Amino acid sequence: MSESAEPAASRPLFTFANNVHDRRSLLRADEAALQAAWDDDESRATVVGGDHIATGGDALWWTPTSQAPAGERILLGALGGREHFAVMVDRVPDECSPQTLRELAPALAADEAGLAVHAISVAQWHRTHQHCARCGAPTAVAQAGHLRRCPACGAQHFPRTDPAVIMLVTDGDDRALLGRQPVWPEGRYSTLAGFVEPGESLEDAVRREIMEEAGVVVGEVTYAGSQPWPFPSSLMLGFLARAASYDIVVDNDEIEDARWFTRAEVTELTAAGGLGLPGTLSISRWLIESWHGGEITGAWR
Repeated sequence: MSESAEPAASRPLFTFANNVHDRRSLLRADEAALQAAWDDDESRATVVGGDHIATGGDALWWTPTSQAPAGERILLGALGGREHFAVMVDRVPDECSPQTLRELAPALAADEAGLAVHAISVAQWHRTHQHCARCGAPTAVAQAGHLRRCPACGAQHFPRTDPAVIMLVTDGDDRALLGRQPVWPEGRYSTLAGFVEPGESLEDAVRREIMEEAGVVVGEVTYAGSQPWPFPSSLMLGFLARAASYDIVVDNDEIEDARWFTRAEVTELTAAGGLGLPGTLSISRWLIESWHGGEITGAWR
């Protein structure tokens, strides 16, 4: 039975949020079964190196596992009756048309986007976690790429995911709070976001980040959806939040400006090119359009 039990039709429609492959986690510790899956003529493999993955046009590049290059293997799981793997290399060969996930993701079908984000996320973790955090010894790949084991002290290290909250804040007039970072293109605004701190609940992280960045007090916080964000290793946790105060005081560090926008202002400003909103990759766009009541035409940046 697939581990993706939630019906696809009920999931939010944004990139990376609709993984449909069965990750086959129970297979990872069974070396004989893993080898049998690799040796199956129907099994396929792609290649990842750093933040690049092999492509063929607007899709992932796949090859029979018997023709895959040498490298550490990641079991991605089953899709369409086939097992899928990723092989980790230092650099994806030019003949495999390497692309970053940011470049490729907007064109990928949902099933391939799920496989790609799985492969890239795990591969990037391996690249930066090759030594034991406890004793410093080199670690070895285990469990089909989903574990690194230290042969010196016995510690086990699992792939890291950093939780970050991202939130659409509304006030009593149902205006939306959007802010901009100093490094963004002129006119670009988005939802506020930030990392969850140790010992902090998600709801408290929402309230703290909004207060820190915009000086707005928030009361009710409601979960909306989540999105893997492999740039490099985050999980974006989307929320809807209700403001209890309306005066804005930006921190002038992460946020240089923040404003309350009505739906009419968003419609008019984006159509005229005066307001740029986040593009198709981010859950931020989905949060904004959910509040707005439908697709927003105009500038996405």
